[in-house]
Amino acid sequence: MIVSSFRQIFGGRPRASLPGVVYAVGDIHGRRDLLLALLDLIVADDPDSAAGLIFLGDYIDRGPDSAGVIDVLLSDARIASRRPVFLKGNHEATLLAFIGDAQHGPAWNRFGGADTLVSYGVRPPRGVTGDPAAWEEARGQLNDALPAEHLEFFRELVLFEERGDYFFVHAGVDPNLPVQAQGEEEYLWIRDAFLQDERRLSHIIVHGHTPEPEPVSNRRRVGTDTGAYASGRLTAARIDSSGARFIST
Repeated sequence: MIVSSFRQIFGGRPRASLPGVVYAVGDIHGRRDLLLALLDLIVADDPDSAAGLIFLGDYIDRGPDSAGVIDVLLSDARIASRRPVFLKGNHEATLLAFIGDAQHGPAWNRFGGADTLVSYGVRPPRGVTGDPAAWEEARGQLNDALPAEHLEFFRELVLFEERGDYFFVHAGVDPNLPVQAQGEEEYLWIRDAFLQDERRLSHIIVHGHTPEPEPVSNRRRVGTDTGAYASGRLTAARIDSSGARFIST
């Protein structure tokens, strides 16, 4: 049974400005079923479609229906009515790298790429590394099977969204650099250097990427990744100038 969990968390930080209201959705990872359930919860919480919607990346891999997730993101009216922004995650970056060069296949496989291949009707190479020729064949099959609108979706993903005092990004930022002056290595992949630093930043960073048992909101960050592909718990943060309130399946 899908249930909702609501929590208002301020984390001791001062009020931060944000124009309007936005829901930030954590890592979906092929769980089309949880995405549909979370959209139901968001509609119940915001029936007038007044709030914006930002997806924080990692739509694919690990879960059973990556292709179905992209179909929903592209076609569901509940998303379209909320002026969606789609951020790039490291998993989408790895898929795009594989589409361009089959040598990225083994690395993608370690991230759960085989599950995405299967969702598009492509048989993954056997083994963890696989044979280079088999990966080249899989790359060709994926390019044939991938709908044009899905490929366009992956290629048009953006790295960040800045709104008021909030900075939305997949993984986080390097605390030693201005938040707007970084690249894919930081925005898509950073982990410990961001999470273990305690300095206040110019913005509150809203991110996914690193699964945590509970969503997090404090003076530095709002973390939304609750490991949906394994936990069955997909989380969105409803954010306005009063703070973050979480909604989870």
